[in-house]
Amino acid sequence: MRLALTEASKGLGLTYPNPAVGAVLVKGRRLLSSGYHHRAGAPHAEILCLRGLAKPSAARGATLYVTLEPCSTHGRTPPCTSAIAAAGIARVVYGTTDPNPLHAGRADAILLAAGVKVSHGILPRECAALNTAWNHWIATGLPYVVAKAGMSLDGRIAPPPGRRWITGTAARQDAMLLRAASQAILVGGQTVRTDNPRLTIRGLRVSEQPFRAVWTRAGNIPPSCHLLSDAHKDRTLIYAGKSLRNLLRDLGKRGVQQVLMEGGGRLLGEAFDRHLVHHVVFYIAPVLLGGPTPAVGGKGVASNSAAIRLVNVVHSTIGRDLKLEADVVPS
Repeated sequence: MRLALTEASKGLGLTYPNPAVGAVLVKGRRLLSSGYHHRAGAPHAEILCLRGLAKPSAARGATLYVTLEPCSTHGRTPPCTSAIAAAGIARVVYGTTDPNPLHAGRADAILLAAGVKVSHGILPRECAALNTAWNHWIATGLPYVVAKAGMSLDGRIAPPPGRRWITGTAARQDAMLLRAASQAILVGGQTVRTDNPRLTIRGLRVSEQPFRAVWTRAGNIPPSCHLLSDAHKDRTLIYAGKSLRNLLRDLGKRGVQQVLMEGGGRLLGEAFDRHLVHHVVFYIAPVLLGGPTPAVGGKGVASNSAAIRLVNVVHSTIGRDLKLEADVVPS
């Protein structure tokens, strides 16, 4: 299964709107073939495993390890369960069950009826982590929300006059990976009016520019701003007077599985106040700025016991800056 996870990781960020999936085919202690899902509409990992065999008959009696329950319905491609049964594979071991309640566990019944042994729940946490946003979107219809900010050590996000950036080049390049993994980038109206950001992906190849969403109470977004006048203006969405929850619901209907909230402080504060954030990525520069603009504003909590808790905290240095990444404990 760890080999299958390694295969699946090759497709991360490339398979939208499908999940990243990896598979390996084994007989005894011998690895016969491996594969991963490359992109939507392309063959699934299981099919690539079968195609990678020296001869089709080699699959008979083999065990297939796959990170996600094999598909059992006909979408852009035929169901993998049919190909598995037809190939004579003796056993299928998968990591996690399909989160769609219409499909969950359906592969077990189909494969067992075809005489294929089935095991699951192998490295389930690692397999589920491959597709956290997809799992959440499939189960709820809402995007998985990542809050990102670049700030000073004292939690301020407004650089001094004459300076555009707080964090260094390496941290900003790393943040491009977050944009590339998201289908929408969300900022507040004040950020657009003050900073006139482009919210594009630079230095990475992506199939499509993510939506650029603006949450604004006033609605007075300058028509000359980059978001409304550049080559990607058709990918800009303005949400005036909507609640954040309704905004996210609309993005979910548009197929957005992960939204990256990039600030400013009012937007992040509202998101945390409403318990809408699932994951945080903060880049912290070794400087003290002071001033009135915090990375996270909002009403805040009434007591320490009500504080928003973070788990699975990982910190690393990127250039001269500290990167802190963590999951938000559900309220």
